[in-house]
Amino acid sequence: MHIEASKKKVAKSDKEVFEFLTDIKNFETLMPENIDKFEVLDENTFKFALKGMPEIVLRLKEQNPYDKVVLGAASDKLPFTLTADITSLGDNESEVALSFEGQFNAMMAMMIKAPITNFMGTLSNNMDKIGQ
Repeated sequence: MHIEASKKKVAKSDKEVFEFLTDIKNFETLMPENIDKFEVLDENTFKFALKGMPEIVLRLKEQNPYDKVVLGAASDKLPFTLTADITSLGDNESEVALSFEGQFNAMMAMMIKAPITNFMGTLSNNMDKIGQ
């Protein structure tokens, strides 16, 4: 299952966006308002829960300075990744494209597609909060 959020222009350099996204405690800033829980487990791992959804543990899996940050599920039960592709548009502007990739059976995919799509949209919209 592949889901992409709309690309989001951010009034920050690619370096600033990359550094924000690789400091996982900053993800609390990007989370939707209906977040039930957010907890940093270690420097590369956090868990969160949205109302009515199970807890999800995300771990920083890959970082390619200034252009890519990949978070992945810490559990192998539901393997997926959340990727932020960062493109520089100038000294103080960049564009972030978020994508979700996961391997789910048809029933699970049907159940989670809408909530994940909404979640990705919220993360993308909240990119404006970087550096505030």
